[in-house]
Amino acid sequence: MQPILRNMLAGKRADAGVAAIEFAFIVPVFLVLFAGIVDVSQMLYAYYQLDQAVAAGSQYAVLNAANVTSTTGASLASSIATVVENANGTAWTNDAVVVNNGPTVTVTNENASSSGTAANADDYYCLTGSQMSWTWGTGYTTQTNCSGGGTAGKYVTITASYSFVPLVSIYHVIGSSTLHQSAAVRVQ
Repeated sequence: MQPILRNMLAGKRADAGVAAIEFAFIVPVFLVLFAGIVDVSQMLYAYYQLDQAVAAGSQYAVLNAANVTSTTGASLASSIATVVENANGTAWTNDAVVVNNGPTVTVTNENASSSGTAANADDYYCLTGSQMSWTWGTGYTTQTNCSGGGTAGKYVTITASYSFVPLVSIYHVIGSSTLHQSAAVRVQ
């Protein structure tokens, strides 16, 4: 009876050794897959936060539409840039806000700079293009018809970017990249 028991125990020890070796081979593969899932999740979450920041700035622009003028446009641009930049924490994103092809505030690494022609904020524009590449066209003193349809209006454009750095940079699919989000809000 004793030799049978010894052989059974020896077989169990051999099976345990094989399981440990299999585990040692499989764990690194699962860790790499898990790290990739975490990176993709973090990137999607950062993009969602960027989208939310631009939406907050857009909402602020709509609520303060009366300030799209040559006298208050610069202050509005600065306020919207602050809302976007701080929507998810202090100095979270870089952004650029243009109030009706006039006052512009650009924030890069917490440094704000102003530019643009304030007088343009009093005109009406036929904004065309798409995200990240808006075209203002000719400024009109009244709301005239646009050649592509619709009528000229007053707009605020918001463009934001966030530098995403992955947790594990072993993947070349998700390298360090800059996420972008943009919106054009018709306020009048």
